[in-house]
Amino acid sequence: MKTELIRNFCIIAHIDHGKSTLADRILETTGAIDSRTFHNQLLDDMELEQERGITIKASAVKIKYHAKDGKDYILNLIDTPGHVDFTYEVSKSLRACEGVLLLVDAGQGVEAQTVANLYLAIEHNLEIIAVINKIDLATAEIDKVKKQIQHILGIDEKEIISASAKMGIGITDILERVVHKVPPPKGEESAPLQALIFDSNYDIYQGVIVYVRIFNGSVKEGMKIRMMATGREYDVLEVGVLAPKPLRCHELHCGEVGYIACNIRFAKEVENGDTMTDSRNPTPNALPGYKKIKPLVFAGIYPVNSSDFQSLKDAIEKLQLSDSSLVYEIESSASVGFGFRCGFLGLLHMEIVQERLEREYDLNLVITTPSVVYKIVKNNGEMLEMENPSKMPDPSQIVQFMEPYVEATILMPPSAMGPLLELCEQRRGTYKATEYISEERVKLTYEFPLSEIIVDFNDRIKSLTKGYGSMDYEFRGHRESDLVKLDILINTEICDSFSCIVHHEKAANKGRALCEKLKELIPRQMFEVVIQAAIGGKIIARESVRPMGKNVTSKCYGGDITRKRKLWEKQKEGKKRMKQFGKVEIPQEAFLAALKVE
Repeated sequence: MKTELIRNFCIIAHIDHGKSTLADRILETTGAIDSRTFHNQLLDDMELEQERGITIKASAVKIKYHAKDGKDYILNLIDTPGHVDFTYEVSKSLRACEGVLLLVDAGQGVEAQTVANLYLAIEHNLEIIAVINKIDLATAEIDKVKKQIQHILGIDEKEIISASAKMGIGITDILERVVHKVPPPKGEESAPLQALIFDSNYDIYQGVIVYVRIFNGSVKEGMKIRMMATGREYDVLEVGVLAPKPLRCHELHCGEVGYIACNIRFAKEVENGDTMTDSRNPTPNALPGYKKIKPLVFAGIYPVNSSDFQSLKDAIEKLQLSDSSLVYEIESSASVGFGFRCGFLGLLHMEIVQERLEREYDLNLVITTPSVVYKIVKNNGEMLEMENPSKMPDPSQIVQFMEPYVEATILMPPSAMGPLLELCEQRRGTYKATEYISEERVKLTYEFPLSEIIVDFNDRIKSLTKGYGSMDYEFRGHRESDLVKLDILINTEICDSFSCIVHHEKAANKGRALCEKLKELIPRQMFEVVIQAAIGGKIIARESVRPMGKNVTSKCYGGDITRKRKLWEKQKEGKKRMKQFGKVEIPQEAFLAALKVE
């Protein structure tokens, strides 16, 4: 296939603006899939994606299209996620493309993530095709959305395509625009192999399956290839394309997108963003990789049954293959045993990872309270990066305590401005700017400590704006802050799974709220359970779970009171001993509820 007839493009948009539905219609229109095997969200092959109606992972598919100019084109479409937590997946897809379809919902208009994804596309110098989706809705405001796109994105109204992915309106116009506006891939077939690894997956029979975009040269079965970052060499056993199911083709040429199987058995041997080349005739330069996005949220993942630790280790290694933004290291906790400290891009990302581990690998897990990466300067000049509150040094050794800040962009209707400004002030936000995009759209810019917005801030925005608000944020570095470590003690023992770093002003309220919540959730024992919140050696809040009662004197019918007193004293001694040696089982709901405590 000539490179002039290849088009590599992806779809970017805010969550729930119809990317997966548009991908479905494109596959149907071009005949890439027949009606017998078709189902909605075809490229979202994870059960979790189908259930939640969101795209979690980028996925690629090769499509043949007969255009109106009489030529047959090959279109490589990469479907991308829309949630702010999965920006990493979007950046990987953009690196393998020459053009993007920027999708905007006709009812909801331009959202925060739409703008963020557009800037990512501009950064990669991609051709942008604007599409207004869902024009068949009764709430569709096409002219107003066109003006928004023109104002924010600087795209001429005449260039914007109106479509309905659900009804199949405008699909041919989109395909024609892709064919004529997106440039063909550059590169030389005769040059040494230069292929970008933009994704990977694990197959129980073939090992690691690597997804590549060929920039120069070609790759075929039997060839010996080398990973430039690791220096490892492999024999290519199978080469193919996704159409949308894997289809063996023996050779991939310059400009094409496909998969390669090399019998790679260990997940850690493949790095997304790495360059693959021919080991006998290597390319002198690696491709410029996309920037590595650091995790922003950290939490501990532990198996409920300690004997499942090895199973959890294997599962996380395999999961990291299909989610390279997940980072982890082994850690142990006095209250829950051995597990892993994992880094996530956000709270939804954390929730998805937990659900995938439990469903796909049949594990029962406990997740601790999430935290962010703090920086500490000690009095000897040493700087520490700390994401686990239990590793915090003694307060007397700390000279400076710094926490990560982000710049957040919030888009909302003007009617919700009052309650939202109040929410931002509660979350220690610093006001930056207000911009009126249209009569019904306001853009608010604030700077926040990341710890204040990772848990439920997005949910609160949706609630206050009746679903019309959206948020996107960018990391802005660490700043000095007045922070303290809050510990939760269960029967005088520190439960490190509940330990967290909080701002000094909020510590008392947070400690009180945590104690009250745990009192509701910890089941009653045969002895009293005392729950305390402490900063250093100072107790700032206390609650207790009453012991279960047992009437030991029920068998005594009248008679001398000394007999009853003797039984009560014996019971008292027994409860004292139970309190000393008894263990309190903390349910998983308690850990999850701790996330939502303000």
